[in-house]
Parts: sequence; structure tokens; C-alpha cells
Amino acid sequence: MAVVSSLHVHRFGPADGPVVLALHGLTGHGNRWENLATEHLPQARVLAPDLRGHGRSTSLPPWDFETIVDDLAELLRAETTEPVVVVGHSFGGAAGIRLARQHPELVRALVLLDPAQGIDAKLIEQIAAANLASPDYTDVAEARSDKHVSAWGPEEVDPAILERELAEHLVPTTGGRVGWRMFQPAITSYWGQLARPAVLPPADLPTVLVRAAKVSPPYVSAEFRTALATHLGAELTAYDWDCDHMVAQARPAETAALIAAVL
Repeated sequence: MAVVSSLHVHRFGPADGPVVLALHGLTGHGNRWENLATEHLPQARVLAPDLRGHGRSTSLPPWDFETIVDDLAELLRAETTEPVVVVGHSFGGAAGIRLARQHPELVRALVLLDPAQGIDAKLIEQIAAANLASPDYTDVAEARSDKHVSAWGPEEVDPAILERELAEHLVPTTGGRVGWRMFQPAITSYWGQLARPAVLPPADLPTVLVRAAKVSPPYVSAEFRTALATHLGAELTAYDWDCDHMVAQARPAETAALIAAVL
């Protein structure tokens, strides 16, 4: 059993609301869910942790899905006695599926927002190498420009949401530069986790899948979607949305409506 350390958790909504565990994607942080939770889902009690190696949470290894699942199970057992709705974006979607598989008693429904798993190893190698080669930015303006070309452009995401992202997630690095609030060795390891074979949730678990249609090559492969449909049958509700990868930021009201429907 991995040694589990406490996670930093962003909390939104009433203490007595139905619980949603919201899991961010790789290189992200829990406060990315603030706009969706406060503006569009105020009835829910949203627990949005910074996953290990991200934000203000511990950066201690091991850096793998198994340890993340241990972290999340510990968090849920400390917070609630009832199973929760798990909403996972990208890497967080893959983590949410694995949490439901290992601890089905903790999860009553899954909402998967462009989940990333079973990604081609050569693509992952390229992404990880590029991330290591350019780990930070000259200044905030360069970071903003990078976001604009990586699914956070103003045609997709409200500029005010991007400005909150920059304020929360950028920290000083060396030589007056800035970088994302994350631990680079953990991030590199997690890129490798995305090349592991895709897994499926429990067959009786209500699951909502959103595929971001503008992502190319897609994170949600046709093979994975077909496997989900075959495995889950009537328990699966699937959508194709005409947006880029940052689904909850690009379509917050629509995302909140999907979550509310399973609450």
C-alpha cells in the first residue's frame, strides 16, 4: 500500500449539498472548477483536490494512477459516508474510472469530460519531451499566449476565466521567469501513465461521456467509445460537443447541467 499524504482541496457550495468530486487534468489544479461550481452548480458540495504533484498538494512519489486512487479514496472517506458523483477531465477522467473500479462503494456516477487514457505512446513521448524542453515562460504574457493556442483561446474560453487561471496557477521560477504551480518530475511520470491501456468503469455504474470534437487526434478514441457502449449498455450517455479539450471551461453551463442530471 502506498503511503498516502493529504491533498489540498478547493471546496465550493453548501456543506449539506450532494457531493461532487471534481478531478482536473494533467498540469492543472482543483481551482479550475471554481467558475462551474459557483456560477452554474451552486446546489452541489464540490470537492476539487489538487492531485498529487499539482497545485498545493504533496509532490511525494510514487507518481502513478494507483497512488492517486489511494489519495482520493482517503479524501472521500474523510469527507463523506455516501457515494459521490465523480467528474473527471482528461487525466482526471482516467483517474476517476480507476477510482470507481477499485472502490465502487465510493462512486455512484461518473461524468467523463474528454477523458485521456490509452494514448499512443509515441504521441505521449513527444508531449512529455516538449514539456521538459519548455517548462516555463518569460512572463505572464507569454504564458497567456501559450494558453491561447492550447484550447484556452477566447473563441473557446471566457478571457476572465483564463485570467483567473493565470493568477492562481502561475508562480515565479528562476531568473524572473514564471511557470505552472506543479512538480515537473511528477508531471513527466504522469504523461507516461496516459499511455497505459484504457480501462472501463464498473458495468453497472451510470456514466456520462463527453468527447471534445475539436481535439485531433482525439483523446476519446472510437475504440474506447465502442468498448464503453458495449460494456455499459443503457448505463452510458454519450455526447459529442463542438469544443476543444477544456470542456468545463469552454461549456460550463452545459457541463453543470450534465452533472445536475446525475445528482
